[in-house]
Amino acid sequence: ELARPALARVYEGSAYAESARLLDARYLLRSGRGEAALEAALANAEAGHPRARRALADMYASLERHAQAEPIYTALLAEDDDNWTLYFARAATRDAMGDWPAAEADLRKALEFSPDQPEVLNYLGYTWVDRGENLQEGLAMIRRAVEQRPNSAAIIDSLGWAYYRLGDYRQALLFLERAVELEPSSATLNDHLGDVYWRLGRRTEARFQWRRALTQDPDDAASIEAKLETGLPDPRAP
Repeated sequence: ELARPALARVYEGSAYAESARLLDARYLLRSGRGEAALEAALANAEAGHPRARRALADMYASLERHAQAEPIYTALLAEDDDNWTLYFARAATRDAMGDWPAAEADLRKALEFSPDQPEVLNYLGYTWVDRGENLQEGLAMIRRAVEQRPNSAAIIDSLGWAYYRLGDYRQALLFLERAVELEPSSATLNDHLGDVYWRLGRRTEARFQWRRALTQDPDDAASIEAKLETGLPDPRAP
């Protein structure tokens, strides 16, 4: 709370004014005051600060107001069409809006301009694997991402999940256990580890991980509860 009065003392004509206003809006968002953060971001954009439109789009995306974020990213790309971060941000927004083909095109475009970005490699590779598409290419992308971020729980989880989707459960186990070691409070990672335990016949451990995931505010609690009730279906079933 001490930060905000200090930032407010940075006067508008200062070379640091833009940074101060952006930091203040981000602080409000981090502290759970989403509407106040959005008001601050809108005021910054109206004031004409150069980075304010991007910050406003990111704010809309953080608040899951993707339909408002997407056109701002598109407008920014019209002015800066070789910026991989903008393609990546728009891809995530389009994916959240349910337009995977457009998101996939943006991710490919981001990799054209920056081929070795681990975040982009992981996003595209993981989504392909999770959708059951381009499995080998997706696996190769995630491996490249892991080489650059060997201690990223999310990326290591992606690699384990790729092996899981390919049916290599023992290889998947190595990476999924490592991911949970790195980030034990993630519902998604614990849920994935439960799935691979089940496939390996370790049913008690699987249910333990699923119960643990339920305590960590998962995005889809109903599916985890269903697995606790009936387990996973036979992967050979149609």
